[in-house]
Amino acid sequence: MAQKFEFVSYTGNVSFFGCKQTTDLNGVDVAVVGVPFDCGVSNRPGARFGPRAIREASLFVGKFHYPWNYEVTKKYNIIDYGDIGYSLGNDPTTFMIEETYENAKKILDSGAKLLSIGGDHTIPYGLVRAASEKYGQLALLHFDSHEDTQPGIFGGEIYHGSFAYDLQKEGCIDPSKSVQVYIRTNMTECGYNIIYANEAMELDPKALAERIKKNVGEAPVYLTFDIDCLDPAYAPGTGTPVIGGPSTQEVRNVLFHLKGLNIVAADLVEVAPVYDPAEITRLAAATIAKDLLYLMVD
Repeated sequence: MAQKFEFVSYTGNVSFFGCKQTTDLNGVDVAVVGVPFDCGVSNRPGARFGPRAIREASLFVGKFHYPWNYEVTKKYNIIDYGDIGYSLGNDPTTFMIEETYENAKKILDSGAKLLSIGGDHTIPYGLVRAASEKYGQLALLHFDSHEDTQPGIFGGEIYHGSFAYDLQKEGCIDPSKSVQVYIRTNMTECGYNIIYANEAMELDPKALAERIKKNVGEAPVYLTFDIDCLDPAYAPGTGTPVIGGPSTQEVRNVLFHLKGLNIVAADLVEVAPVYDPAEITRLAAATIAKDLLYLMVD
């Protein structure tokens, strides 16, 4: 029988960082779910293939834990829960929102935290609703180049640019404690604290993180990370790229200094592998997704 090597990525089952594939939530610290859905895109489709690509890239990232000082998948019980929220029915958006809500509620009620990998940025609807039911009104920490604050349920159509408006309108999110960072567009104003990219990139990463933490305080946090937060030079494989964003190193440095926030759930979205030359976007996504694991359990 062949010897097993910890850092070999091209063999074995494909799961998120090689974690156990199961829906058994007994004793689980974090459950990772894939949501292969992209029916809400307004530009280039393909994010439905994101969860599989991120899982494959996570095996390449492997057990290297820089800049953290321990290996999170060894210290905590982290599982790959599998994929949810996909459908070939007549109303895939409604199905996705309902099924992600039901599974997120099950996971969070078990005492585990939740990391979701998408999929487009429509996926937070059910996830945020479930987290808000358990933890109360949430602070949204939103890394993106877009605000995603176009009215959806309230006067428009649900798509990947409407969740941040709708969920604060429903009362799931407290915009006064929420922060949208690295924004490079202008959409509907609805009370969020916005740190535009030029301002964010003029700040030292630690100073930026401290500003975010001061605004959020002790509120329970839902962190959502759109990969198009990064400059297209570092993440071209996405549906709606916007130039003028940060590097992967800069963003990881900010995330590292966000330790101490009460992050109850998180997602990483908008990886579209078909536009990803040399697979650099999925590599960035897998690495950042691992950073999110550390923030949830650290």
